[in-house]
Amino acid sequence: MAKIYYDSDANLDVFKGKTVGIVGFGSQGRAHALNLRDSGVNVIVSQRPGGQNWERAKQEKFSPMSAEDLAQKADIIMMLTQDTIQPFVYKKEIEPHMKKGKVLGFSHGFSIVYKQIRPMPDIDIFMVAPKGPGDLVREQFLQGKGVPCIIAVEQNTSGKVMDIALGYAKGLGATRCGVIETTFKEETETDLFGEQAVLCGGCTELIRAGFDTLVEAGYQPEIAYYETCHELKLIVDLIIERGIDGMRSVVSETAKYGDMTRGPRVISEAVRKEMKKILTEIQTGEFAREWILENQVGRPVYESLREKDKAHLIEKIGQKMRSMMTWLKK
Repeated sequence: MAKIYYDSDANLDVFKGKTVGIVGFGSQGRAHALNLRDSGVNVIVSQRPGGQNWERAKQEKFSPMSAEDLAQKADIIMMLTQDTIQPFVYKKEIEPHMKKGKVLGFSHGFSIVYKQIRPMPDIDIFMVAPKGPGDLVREQFLQGKGVPCIIAVEQNTSGKVMDIALGYAKGLGATRCGVIETTFKEETETDLFGEQAVLCGGCTELIRAGFDTLVEAGYQPEIAYYETCHELKLIVDLIIERGIDGMRSVVSETAKYGDMTRGPRVISEAVRKEMKKILTEIQTGEFAREWILENQVGRPVYESLREKDKAHLIEKIGQKMRSMMTWLKK
């Protein structure tokens, strides 16, 4: 069973006399910076000048600076830029100022696991990854609650990096609800698999396949949208709140029977074998090499697939149907 840490296991005193630098003021960066500052931690932020996030950082009463300036001033540096950008930012602006005693943090292990960033061996490296978007991390903190996090240690040259990771998680509000210990490898591989096989790739392809099946059979695309896309949120919300069996307890008997007898025919043994193949590609680094190369050559496959999917009928119908739902956020 996983080890879970709470408020009593963490101490913010580890930040006394220290400066935490947040690299990137996007959704997560903003939440981390504000929550830590509100927890009494000395926080500085870096952000590329001229953009929306630069202005937002100033509005939040930070003085955004370059990653290079931050690397010189901060004792603990948290990398919160996108995976594809991190290696370039680190190599050019941060690495020249890393030295023994500095601490490097991440919220996702891709750059470390796939060796896109190769830090010096005598610094501490940790991970704190909230299991929710930045806006939720901030919102829950302000309500006196928290979003669960996972934490990991990659290098512990000082012998104290777990204390820093737990203190960081406490500063975010995560120890109010629970922090689970993992490894960089486990976090990275399970995160990529979840995105590809279930949460994004698996889910979106299942939606489109269901939509196409109904439309090709002659049903109205508007009705198909309701039944294969819109109502998915209702089911997911029930699963998140109650679990799979809890969801089944509130849907109709007909829906339950169809779920249990037809679901395994959709997610067949062939689909499960393909999931295992996808996981193997992640574990061996095949996917990482493919994605890194795709970025190096200008993302031709990525852009082609995006344009193809944007042209799918479900996107046009979805816009129409969502415009009828005034309660949806823009």
